[in-house]
Amino acid sequence: MKNTIALNKTTIKTKTLITLAAIVSAVALPQLFHIAGAVSGIGGGATGAAFLPMQIPVILAGLLAGPVAGLLAGFLSPLVSFGISGMPVAAMLPFIILELAAYGLVAGLLGKTNSPVIFKLLLVQIVGRLVRISAVFIAVYLLGNQLGSVDSLWGFIIAGVPGILFQWALIPLILYRVKDNKYLKNNH
Repeated sequence: MKNTIALNKTTIKTKTLITLAAIVSAVALPQLFHIAGAVSGIGGGATGAAFLPMQIPVILAGLLAGPVAGLLAGFLSPLVSFGISGMPVAAMLPFIILELAAYGLVAGLLGKTNSPVIFKLLLVQIVGRLVRISAVFIAVYLLGNQLGSVDSLWGFIIAGVPGILFQWALIPLILYRVKDNKYLKNNH
């Protein structure tokens, strides 16, 4: 009984650390991509929209630490980022919160399944995008929001293709390396 309680505390501690690391990473990575875009002359916002850097830590938090950790990382990351940097812009903040929370939640629900990582990732990406598209539709058609447009959805999907491909390459590699980590293996 004592070992079970100790293991649960360690697991909670590990999940909390993964969640916090995901939030910090989801705030820091976009800044690095924006700086790289500005330095290269592409434009800071374009690199963020293309490479989707906030999604990577949120998806990893879900896959590694479960649905609660993924949901919290997805919900809190854009809020913390907005509070620190003003990004994402206020008009997009609710949509990005919903999208990232969906990524984290679905990744967490799929994390313990025996499906191939690429299948999990593809499903997470589809659900996250569908949540954001649905939120924009609701905002425009039911709430009369003039800040977003349904026409801009295709642009947002096309712009994110490099990020989706980047996630397909990077996330399986990170998960492969984490599986070799004895600390996480024993505490997950």
